[in-house]
Amino acid sequence: MQTVEEDRFVVVVNDELQYSIWPHGRDLPGGWHADGCSGTRAECLAHIARVWTDMRPLSVRRHREELA
Repeated sequence: MQTVEEDRFVVVVNDELQYSIWPHGRDLPGGWHADGCSGTRAECLAHIARVWTDMRPLSVRRHREELA
């Protein structure tokens, strides 16, 4: 029996550049696409920590830039 840490995941991202993980091999939820990273839960979360440096949704970032 596999533990959660041994299960495989993919990193997914939506149009607002928000990241999450999704079980490998399952259909992705609508509005999300794979970002190219897959691995254990820990590996995927470490990838997200490296690449998701601004937690604000993309629409909020764009709005703030327009106001500047």
